[in-house]
Amino acid sequence: MSDAVPLDLTLRKLLDGMPVTDFDTVPLEELRRAKIASAAAQPCVVELPRIEDRRVDGVGVRVYWPRADAAGLPVVVYYHGGGFVMGDLDTHDSVARTIAHRTGAVVVSVDYRLAPEDPYPAAVEDAFTALRWTAAHARELGADPERIAVAGESAGGNLAAVVALRARDAGGPPLRFQLLWYPCTHIDPSLPSGAENADAPVLPRRAVELAAGWYLGGRDPRTCGAAPAYARSHAGLPPAYIATVQGDVIRDEGIRYAQLLRAAGVPVEHRNHEDLVHAFCTLAPHVPAAARALDDSLAALRAGLG
Repeated sequence: MSDAVPLDLTLRKLLDGMPVTDFDTVPLEELRRAKIASAAAQPCVVELPRIEDRRVDGVGVRVYWPRADAAGLPVVVYYHGGGFVMGDLDTHDSVARTIAHRTGAVVVSVDYRLAPEDPYPAAVEDAFTALRWTAAHARELGADPERIAVAGESAGGNLAAVVALRARDAGGPPLRFQLLWYPCTHIDPSLPSGAENADAPVLPRRAVELAAGWYLGGRDPRTCGAAPAYARSHAGLPPAYIATVQGDVIRDEGIRYAQLLRAAGVPVEHRNHEDLVHAFCTLAPHVPAAARALDDSLAALRAGLG
């Protein structure tokens, strides 16, 4: 990442204390264990009245209620980040809690299958299964089936965008909004930001290349349906809020996806954060600038849900 990118000072201190990972030599299982351990060491910052794990149509989900007397609330189906190869309900528990707390929505966090054990389209199938289940059981959850949004970070932003396209093409479930944090929409590290930020903290280009290879399993993202940017049309999709980060390998993917949606007549709000890094949502409890960025995006989600 260019030294010209002015990172938030609190964030810089946090990053300086993190070890540099050689993604070519550290086994994926070790990376997964480290991510789980890091999440487990973080204190819970948002208490909610009810949280419940379920298994729905073969897919694990965790449901978060912002109120004990939930009825007619909006609902957000949330897909965690992790490059399609790591992450689970626990590693992104704090983000799901914050969504519920800040928006007043029921949140359904999805434990989709991971590559390389289960490459594309396994994660997409799980993501859409969870969305359809949520719509079908919205009233049982205390939610309004007419006020559903999808949200996701990085790889989860990809899944949110892909299921929004699938829901449009399948005639439902109807979606009110899509919130895409630093989304992977092209699966193409050869875009300019890939070279510009090849050594970016948190997500260097080599990590993107490895994860994309494991997820795609040799498929071409431009033709197999894994990359929402290459859909034949983006018309008729729900309004979107897209957050990108200046010093991010996949910055240009989110920027270009915002342009594609606007060109198709989809209302889009795009924010490019100069002072943050990839995965800033998970850093919000420790970095005030990240917390502000998260709050801004959740305010847009809350407004989009009505």
